[in-house]
Amino acid sequence: MQLNANQITQFLEEQLKSMDFKPNTVGVGTIVSIGDGVSQVSGLNDVKMGEMVEFPGDTYGMAINLAQDTVGCILFSQGKHLKEGDTVKSTGRIMEVPVGPELTGRVVNALGQPIDGKGPITSKKFRPIENKAEGVIYRKSVGVPLQTGIKAIDAMIPVGRGQRELIIGDRQLGKTAIAIDTIINQKGKNVHCFYVAIGQKQSTVAGVVRKLEQTGAMEYTTVVSTSASDPASLNFIAPYTGCAMAEEVMYNGEDALIVYDDLSKHAWAYREVALLLRRPPGREAYPGDIFYLHSRLLERASRLAESLGGGSMTALPIIETQANDVSAYIPTNVISITDGQIYLESELFYSGKRPAVNPGISVSRVGGSAQLPVMKKVSGRLRLDYAQFRTLESFAQIGSDLDPQTKAAIDRGQRVTEVLKQPQYRPLSAAQQIEIIYALNNGMLDNIAVADVQNFEAKLHDFMKAKYKNLEEALTVASKFTEELENQLKNAITEFKEGFKQ
Repeated sequence: MQLNANQITQFLEEQLKSMDFKPNTVGVGTIVSIGDGVSQVSGLNDVKMGEMVEFPGDTYGMAINLAQDTVGCILFSQGKHLKEGDTVKSTGRIMEVPVGPELTGRVVNALGQPIDGKGPITSKKFRPIENKAEGVIYRKSVGVPLQTGIKAIDAMIPVGRGQRELIIGDRQLGKTAIAIDTIINQKGKNVHCFYVAIGQKQSTVAGVVRKLEQTGAMEYTTVVSTSASDPASLNFIAPYTGCAMAEEVMYNGEDALIVYDDLSKHAWAYREVALLLRRPPGREAYPGDIFYLHSRLLERASRLAESLGGGSMTALPIIETQANDVSAYIPTNVISITDGQIYLESELFYSGKRPAVNPGISVSRVGGSAQLPVMKKVSGRLRLDYAQFRTLESFAQIGSDLDPQTKAAIDRGQRVTEVLKQPQYRPLSAAQQIEIIYALNNGMLDNIAVADVQNFEAKLHDFMKAKYKNLEEALTVASKFTEELENQLKNAITEFKEGFKQ
């Protein structure tokens, strides 16, 4: 078909009217100085705090220092090819990472990129790594237990969904072990888990992932990992990356558990970045906003009100102390932010009492409201008996010149200590914990030799699982420890004890 000049002109005019000629503006700046993973850039007048900026050679960074004439940026790679005078562009995007179910079972870096060799992540949804925590009126009180599977914690220092419970102690005392056991224990409980390894050795993280795979826990877990060789900037943003991923679960009305391992290294990374950006040093060379660094991260963990879906995010931050000093700067900061702490003591650890939890210093500010009703009832005396034994323990080594009351307290304390011992990677169900703690607190272990207590416990669990499975389920779901339920439990343990051979 032939078109004349008028028809062609009319067609072109219609096409031009339908086109959008809105200009696409991009902020452009220049590198003033660069080195040690940070850069000072001039000219980015409209850049926002936390905005991603693009450097030459597909290198990205984030603006975190907005001065009058320059912008301080951290680099997410070494950036050895960059030099003064290079052009920097703003992206208009606040730093964000992929979120959603596509990350379940994967190991990613602080940018949300896969590092497990299992192919790309196809998530189409992103969340900013920084987000304002919900106010008090949009939260509800913590009242649903999050079982760790560890007797010493579930019985004496209970953790609830939406709580922030600090795990604190010197290095190599089992802090990570408690967190990993808690993740393993969430199997079948519809809790999405996130493990954030900050500045850890790659071999250590690989060992954790391997254990999670062996126990089937990687099916509901995402690992965010930065190694000690990564730039400080990646160690700095790693916990915020994990928090954004866990927030997606919480705002979908589901329950999430996130472990920050550990926030001491996070503080070190931030101190390095802050000092390179010439922020004034304060106590122990940390900048003045170090408290805000962790508070704005941990305050995001909560249990949301029903109007926001009723989801929860439980945080287990880990802090490493030096020579049991909980009064140092970073430990006291995080203690004041969290809802309690699980304190691990080197003296207990090296004497074979593992997990080395010290219930005298450890505390849960949520308390019994985060415990199963039956567990709350049967564990009432446990902390008192254990604390009394710790006070009298030195007398046990003196000899036999003890009055009957003191001797009875020491005998009971020795059995409490044996019951609270628990091997790593073997979390127990709530019913199993209730069974042995009930037997302990009601004197049913008093005539069992201390050396046979752990054998008694192992065989009791096998016996109850084989013969009284319905009773175990009842102990877990019961809203009250009724007299009938107590009699059933007492009779079952008595029946087992009659056939138990020491």
